[in-house]
Amino acid sequence: MRNEPSLPVRLFGTDEPVNKPKILTAGPVTAELDAGNLRHIRVAGVEVIRAISFIVRDKDWGTYNPIISDLRIKEADDKFEVSYDAVAKDGRQEFRYRATIVGTPRSITFRGEGVAATDFRTNRTGFVVLHPIAGVAGRAVEIEHTDGRIVHGKFPELIDPVQPMMNLRSVTHEAAPGLKVTCCMEGDTFEMEDQRNWTDASYKTYVRPLALPWPYTLSAGTRLEQSVSLAFEGSAPARPSSTGPVSLKLGKIAETLPALGLGLDPDEIAATRSVASTIGELGARQIICHYDPRRGHDRNTLQASAEISAALGATPWLEAVVASVEDFAEEIAALGGAVAAIGSPFATVLLSPAPDLKCTLPGTPWPPAPPPDEMFRAARRAFPGKRIGGGMFSFFTELNRKRPPIGEIDLVSFTTVAVFHAGDDQSVMEGLESLPAMAATSRAIARDLPLAVGPSAIGLRMNPYGAAPMDNPRNIRQAINYNDPRQRGLLGAAWTIGYYAQFARAGFEAVTFGGTTGPFGVVHTPQKFPAPWYEDHGGLYPIFHSLRGLARLSGQTMHSLDISRPTEVQGLCAEGKDGREVWLANLTPESRDVTLPAPARSVIVLDLDNFVVAASNPHFFDDLKPADASQLTLGPYAVSRIHLG
Repeated sequence: MRNEPSLPVRLFGTDEPVNKPKILTAGPVTAELDAGNLRHIRVAGVEVIRAISFIVRDKDWGTYNPIISDLRIKEADDKFEVSYDAVAKDGRQEFRYRATIVGTPRSITFRGEGVAATDFRTNRTGFVVLHPIAGVAGRAVEIEHTDGRIVHGKFPELIDPVQPMMNLRSVTHEAAPGLKVTCCMEGDTFEMEDQRNWTDASYKTYVRPLALPWPYTLSAGTRLEQSVSLAFEGSAPARPSSTGPVSLKLGKIAETLPALGLGLDPDEIAATRSVASTIGELGARQIICHYDPRRGHDRNTLQASAEISAALGATPWLEAVVASVEDFAEEIAALGGAVAAIGSPFATVLLSPAPDLKCTLPGTPWPPAPPPDEMFRAARRAFPGKRIGGGMFSFFTELNRKRPPIGEIDLVSFTTVAVFHAGDDQSVMEGLESLPAMAATSRAIARDLPLAVGPSAIGLRMNPYGAAPMDNPRNIRQAINYNDPRQRGLLGAAWTIGYYAQFARAGFEAVTFGGTTGPFGVVHTPQKFPAPWYEDHGGLYPIFHSLRGLARLSGQTMHSLDISRPTEVQGLCAEGKDGREVWLANLTPESRDVTLPAPARSVIVLDLDNFVVAASNPHFFDDLKPADASQLTLGPYAVSRIHLG
């Protein structure tokens, strides 16, 4: 039996190895070669394209991890060339392709040629291009359509609910003053969607219009030939150095920090009850109790959920699925009666029709569902005196596409996920960049109503676009994970700080995280999925400590906090009874030095060295040590609590 968890388990909750990307260079042009695809394409240090990928997806939008062979890389001072063969397959189907990449100081060309080895059922097979959002959102763009027309427009600033650009052949934008980038796509018709809808920090141009049927079948022997080429014109201005300490600067008192909560799935009630005293130490303000009659939930479920919430010292909210379309009013009335019979414990009632839990693509009709205004009026009658919330139990995407009747509700809510389109560590953290735009767009939707987000986690609790999330029995990083291993690693704790801080700055009333136990939980209990080290030792996940610290700040006032490199370090500063309290997280796998806005008088850090100690001590962050320093070093994905002098 292993007494010490491995380094990967402490960081990521899995022993799956991390392959560092290969940096390709051609004069001022650099790109990361990662699993056969290109990421972070830069010219003179300026990110011009976030990614170019040849991807293969299954019928549920799951992305295959291709098996790459015959990888060849040739490099010179002013040129790089890459080629490889790849296979995407499972037990039912197989697609093979050959990729070639050529880069020069003025261009990059990426070609993919593939063939379906069997009949291949897919939702997308071909190229995807990601434009970054930093320095791009709201800026000018020149669009060449497939018919040759040239149109001038702008990248959306608020999140576009559908496709801001259609029938694309090329897209040209200014990545920095004096540096123009043209992205040309051949081999099919491409269109763009605003990926910030799914918590991705990018605009995505992809192959095969969504108006065409999906999933679709590539018959055995079907060949695909596509290419993406970039052309760079001009030069970028000199950029400030990205080395040295990350600096923090305090501003004026800003928002009140949101109430922090946890989700509760009825399947986890028994496990939660067994560790209720421990989870109660976390101090969650609200528990969002899921209820779905299609899963057999009934009055006993409501009673048990309310009792667990009380045991955790939190206010229960009800998140109820309305299954009926024709008889929705009667169903809501019956639910209200069942809730009244157990003492009406739910302060807030969130409702969603069952059809809205699944995606409806742009341009296609929404399935039959209760009229939203009538449904919420029925809820008013069924839950007198309670706060009624509307929005989406699935992703922000669906809220943006089907907006609730603001005049009939008291609260707007939605949830997010970090691994819908990609499952790697970098994409998880990059997604935090999308949250300010998501907050601004939801504010435009909600107008003056309060906003709440969650229950949200890195992994998916439901898949609006397929049958279900990925079970992940191998405990790996992958898109559409249900059980995502990083929930149990330091990365999850750091991501939590960044996530909460972004919505706190936006003035959200409540931020609710994934769950109590299970795949989205905060403490280990016996489960069907693998949990390395914890299976033998049990204990608290690092995320427990981030959540406990933030929960204790709920309702306190917050200082604005300017962070010089916010993609590397995130955090917030609260003004409480103990003075100014700062919580910081390193969002990267390398150590980061941080210059504080004032000397620390006490500090404690959760990092690799004290992972095991923290797993057995729910009060870990209470044990601050005296300090007198204005600089702090945070190890990989470390989280720190600091009292400023």
